[in-house]
Amino acid sequence: MKRNETTELLKECNSGIRMGIDSIEEVLPSVKSDRLRTVLEECRTTHQRLGSETHRLLSEYGAEAEDPSMIAKGMSWLKTNIKMLAEPSDSTVADLITDGCNMGVKSLNGFVNKYGNASPDAVKLAKQVIRSEEKLCADMREFL
Repeated sequence: MKRNETTELLKECNSGIRMGIDSIEEVLPSVKSDRLRTVLEECRTTHQRLGSETHRLLSEYGAEAEDPSMIAKGMSWLKTNIKMLAEPSDSTVADLITDGCNMGVKSLNGFVNKYGNASPDAVKLAKQVIRSEEKLCADMREFL
């Protein structure tokens, strides 16, 4: 196990979790369906729990969490607001969330592979985040 790979994987997990929470919070005011709202709020709660665990592990390794890049946050905000302005519907929300989940799953799987010597706890956490994103993506299908 390499300490640096562990902290890098945890930082990427934190960044992905933060992007997910921010994206959910960005679209929630536009959601009309109670069911969709509940699904998104449950996922946000799961992400908050995983974020707390990520912070705990980072602290154990003497590292600090980092925010997602300003470019990534800005691009996400721009895409969300343009799409929601063009078509403010639950289907658009589901489409945006699905795209975000797919990007999160793809990037986190890449980081799990890249940081193959990370601690088992860090890899386990990354896989929990991936599963949460995959579940949310599947849950969005009924709203597309």
